Amino acid sequence: MERYLEFAISHWEMVLALLLTLSVLLITERRKAAPSVSPQQATVLANGEDALLLDIRTPADFNAGRVIGSKNIPFADLTKRMSELEKHKDKPIVIICKTGQTSSSAANVLKKAEYTNVHRMAGGMAEWTGQNLPLVRK
Repeated sequence: MERYLEFAISHWEMVLALLLTLSVLLITERRKAAPSVSPQQATVLANGEDALLLDIRTPADFNAGRVIGSKNIPFADLTKRMSELEKHKDKPIVIICKTGQTSSSAANVLKKAEYTNVHRMAGGMAEWTGQNLPLVRK
């Protein structure tokens, strides 16, 4: 323990940088609107809890390959098409985007509209296809 303290005193700049990095990471994680789930957990939610798989990619991306049973509402249209989600207000909703980045913004939109059981699929469709999970193509 004495050596750790000695290191921290000798290299206070590095310790300070580490603490700042950890603080930024913690703040970033807390700002995310919804917890993330893996593709496997999303499947379990869809099959076991009748979750809505909400794909917010463009129609072209959706038609190129989608998760079985998913509903497409592009992120740009989400606020205009919220009425289509009313019947799912009390059910789990898993948001799917291309890489897992835009799903946080979509989750914020749903949270503001008082949807409480919202999840983000970690890695989005990139993770889904990376794990060679099945796709439906038009």
